[in-house]
Amino acid sequence: MPVSGKTPTPHTAVPHERSNWFAARPALAAAAVFVAALAVMLAARRWLDPVLFICVAAALLVATSAFMLLRARREASSARSEASVAINQSGVNEARMMAIIRSSMEAIITIDEQQRIVLFNPMAEQVFGCTAMEAIGASLERFIPERFRAAHARHVEQFGVTGVSDRQMGRQRVLSGLRANGEEFPIEASISQTRDGGARLYTVMLRDVTERVRAEHAQQRAREELRELSANLQKIREDEKTRIARELHDDLGQQLTALKMDISSVEETLGGSASELVRDHLQGMRRLIDATVASVRRIAADLRPVMLDDLGLIPAVEWLANDFTNRYGIDVERDIETGDARFSPAGATALFRIVQEALTNVARHADATLVTLSLRAGDEAFVLRIADNGQGAHRDGELAGKSFGLLGIRERAHMLGGAVDIQTSQGNGFALSVTIPAEAVQMQELQS
Repeated sequence: MPVSGKTPTPHTAVPHERSNWFAARPALAAAAVFVAALAVMLAARRWLDPVLFICVAAALLVATSAFMLLRARREASSARSEASVAINQSGVNEARMMAIIRSSMEAIITIDEQQRIVLFNPMAEQVFGCTAMEAIGASLERFIPERFRAAHARHVEQFGVTGVSDRQMGRQRVLSGLRANGEEFPIEASISQTRDGGARLYTVMLRDVTERVRAEHAQQRAREELRELSANLQKIREDEKTRIARELHDDLGQQLTALKMDISSVEETLGGSASELVRDHLQGMRRLIDATVASVRRIAADLRPVMLDDLGLIPAVEWLANDFTNRYGIDVERDIETGDARFSPAGATALFRIVQEALTNVARHADATLVTLSLRAGDEAFVLRIADNGQGAHRDGELAGKSFGLLGIRERAHMLGGAVDIQTSQGNGFALSVTIPAEAVQMQELQS
């Protein structure tokens, strides 16, 4: 055995290497064959032999044939080498692709045109509770709830024809899958198609969104509970405001009126016998009582205008606009067209509070000189719009997020099934539009 550790070169390898050397250089090999053939022919015949030219032609023919054979051999060898490399690369790519599919965190299922399963990755096994051996060859309907199977078959058929699908991960409604134990669960899915030879294959990527849907439902329930709590608190607040306003107007107002009458009685009793100082004190007390009565009426009206309950929404809004102009010196143009609509107490209160909060925001933030207030009745909804010519805001999203007044307006509109739209820009004023369904604010007997 050799000590060096190198494998000795076999004797047959030397001729083989020379053959490969000539095969790689067909032109040189052809020339060598031509010279050798010519030398052999010349050695066998004399110079100036008549057949000399025939020998030369034969040598050329032999050399050309050798050249063509060697070139064909080289091309065949190159083709075999390229095919081998391509096969090896294809195998590597296929192995890499299968590794990706097997390690994917998404469930991947491939079906044929008859919707028989031909690929079922480990995540699909985990999601559906079924092994790949049990799934492969079975129909995909096994993993679809029965009530959705017909619609799924139509979707796949349409997708095969048009190549267009509305099922894209994260961009569609949640679908339903069926586990091996019969349990339904929510999924998101995307579908793609490819051709394998003459057959068409469909690949579906699935994602189990059970936890996400459960969290969304819990969040939705919490949001609805908060809205119900907010609505209840608003009702309690309005009831309390109404009670306090009534007590201020009735009890305290009556007592102040009685006090004023007592002062008048004292003045009549004293007559001319009272000193100038006493009469001045009595006049001051009268003025103070008058101012106190006015303050009580204003506070009571701010809490809950009596005319909102006694006369209705439209007179209350008119009084609110006039009072706003008197307090802040900002004109309010009104355009109110509600026809014969009769507002429910809850609807009238909500619309009045929205107008009141909007005007308060104008006084605090707008730096405006004119406000336009419109309330119009449509076929199915009432549209309330309050716009000013003030400084506006950079972005309505920022303003809405920082203003509790606007948040309150949104909540009141939402409780009535309405929507709020804000249009504003820096230097171009602020416009608030509230659209509320007519049935939510009108009296019950007029909803039918």
